[in-house]
Amino acid sequence: MSRRWMHLLIIVTLTSFVVTACTGGGTTSRPPAGTTSSAAASAAEPTEEPSGAEPSGAEPSGAEPSDAVPPADISGTLEILAKYADADEIATTRYDIFTGMYDALDVVFTEADFQAPAFLAAVQAGTPPDVVRMSRELIGTYAANGALEPIDSCITDRQIDMSQYREAAVTAATFNGQVYGIPEFYDSRIIYLNDSVLEDAGVTADQLDTSDWDGLAALNQQLLVTDGSDITRIGFDPRLPETLPLWAAANGASLLSEDGLTSNLDDPAVAEALDFAASLVLAHGDPATFSDFRTTGPGGVDFFGGENQFVVDTLAAMPLEQWYMNVLADASPDEAVSFAPFLDRQGNPLTLAAGAAWVIPAAADNKAAACEFMRVITTSDAWFAASQARADIRAEAGELYTGTYTANSVADERIFSELVTEETAGQYYEGVQVALDGLDSAVNIPTTAAGEEFTMIWQQAVQSVLQGTPAADALAQADADAQEAIDDAQP
Repeated sequence: MSRRWMHLLIIVTLTSFVVTACTGGGTTSRPPAGTTSSAAASAAEPTEEPSGAEPSGAEPSGAEPSDAVPPADISGTLEILAKYADADEIATTRYDIFTGMYDALDVVFTEADFQAPAFLAAVQAGTPPDVVRMSRELIGTYAANGALEPIDSCITDRQIDMSQYREAAVTAATFNGQVYGIPEFYDSRIIYLNDSVLEDAGVTADQLDTSDWDGLAALNQQLLVTDGSDITRIGFDPRLPETLPLWAAANGASLLSEDGLTSNLDDPAVAEALDFAASLVLAHGDPATFSDFRTTGPGGVDFFGGENQFVVDTLAAMPLEQWYMNVLADASPDEAVSFAPFLDRQGNPLTLAAGAAWVIPAAADNKAAACEFMRVITTSDAWFAASQARADIRAEAGELYTGTYTANSVADERIFSELVTEETAGQYYEGVQVALDGLDSAVNIPTTAAGEEFTMIWQQAVQSVLQGTPAADALAQADADAQEAIDDAQP
């Protein structure tokens, strides 16, 4: 194994351990596929939106999507690093469309999610899957190490219209001027507000304004409840460490230069943002106690269930991905929740974009079939068919449907104009509109060759600040470490 590959394997292994330690288990990812980021949670990259339903078993369409691209000349075996047996209808409906179009192709699902060490081992052995779903934040790392195939020729040969995908998602899947992935889901963050907690504290939803940091700090203090050193209710959870890029952007800063070559972690505006976001946690007392309460306390331990933090009133508000509305609509549909956009310090809507992309390993055996698979399952028609399947399942069960948020803006326009209405989304329709309004104001960390290591470094800095280190000091060291990692990772 080359020195470069050995270094990468060490980094991806350390990242999974260090990030878990940094978050104290507090980072919340989508459930795995079938029940259903960030690069921080890449060891088990989230896949589908949580459905709360069994796979649909929907009949494949057997017809090519109406984008009028001629059928591909593909054959042989296509190995896909993804689950089918345990996947939900959002996945299986799209997969079935593809297999219905190419029934002579032998399609094999690995029935596993992306795991960095296993993927690297397969690449080193020369036996990687043909097509892989991974976090877009990881693409630079693997592209720089030669593990991924640029897909520019795939895009041209299969007439893939990249303008249908959201610009931020395509940018995140691009490294050194070449596209390496087709974006799939598109996660963004909105503010969730617990109506009953706000009422109990004598606060109205319009008082919670993330553009007013002094006001937000005071409101956090008013909303939180402690009993000695014990926490009984979280006020405003800033969702550190994973939201540092969002808080920095709200303060006019970015953790990384647009070209991915220069760390900006020592920017005073980043330090100011981290100091403030950390202060929202520290207002509750010991950060370890906060993390434990958020994760294993009442509500936190059943984050995806019917006894979540909103039901048991152990949280007032937080910024979280928009897909959590589907969780609440399924698990606690009668709980009163309000929604608001995250605002920067000038009062402009702002959100943090994340999600996965489909990529082709450089050593894949069937790149042509992999290219066609990525194209077909991310067309607007495939997305709409999958969303229709989910909407039908929820309607039959008497459940609300708040939408499927894709990286395909054409698909989203149809999904949210035809399938998601005030009737189908119920009280969550307000949140849907907040999420949709913020999609074009999304920021993400620029693609870098040191993607995983960079994430590990800045998340360690967050943890250090929560333990008492001044943000400027923690980030100065992090900046030096990050710049060294970026320089060393260049191909």
